[in-house]
Amino acid sequence: MSHDTYELKAEAREQVGKGSARAVRRNGKVPAVIYGDKQPPLAIALTYKDIYYKIHGGGFLTTIATIDVDGKKIQVLPKDFQLDPVKDFPVHVDFLRIGKDTQVNVDVPVHFINEDKSPGIKRGGVLNIVRHEVEFHCPANAIPEFITVDLTGANIGDSIHISAVTLPAGVKPVISDRDFTIATIAGSSAMKPETEETAEVAAPEAAPAAEEK
Repeated sequence: MSHDTYELKAEAREQVGKGSARAVRRNGKVPAVIYGDKQPPLAIALTYKDIYYKIHGGGFLTTIATIDVDGKKIQVLPKDFQLDPVKDFPVHVDFLRIGKDTQVNVDVPVHFINEDKSPGIKRGGVLNIVRHEVEFHCPANAIPEFITVDLTGANIGDSIHISAVTLPAGVKPVISDRDFTIATIAGSSAMKPETEETAEVAAPEAAPAAEEK
């Protein structure tokens, strides 16, 4: 899982709707809803400061949290949030209840390693990232922080597909009907020529001098 779990304190809201949400915001809190796990939705109000820093701290949508609602602790995964388009502060959050068998779809970042071991990049080629994130279906309590793409041996013109990535147990791409591309190694105008050794091997041998008659 991407980050250590954390706890938030919340109050239950008896009323819902736009008017109730505005009243919550006027009191310095953020309206939110907990749903899922075959239970009725629960409207809550969160402390503005707590949720603001969690949303802007990174990994918010891939980190399980515990919400203490008036003393009752509920394990959740943030599923969506809305920000004020001008001031960028949170105005609403949706949470999914997490049960022991809950499966979720999440976007997981892609990390690339060993660029210095890629012959194509060392020659001046460019890593063209097709997908910075990949959507996976996985257990809610086993969300990977990121997936790792190893560029060792990657050359100009190579494509790295999802099948080349080692995934944790139970983690499967949502796109399952094709071996989609994550990145390619493209040529560039700044490319270096191949090494002298390679050029020598590739050069045809000189024709032997004609014997004198």
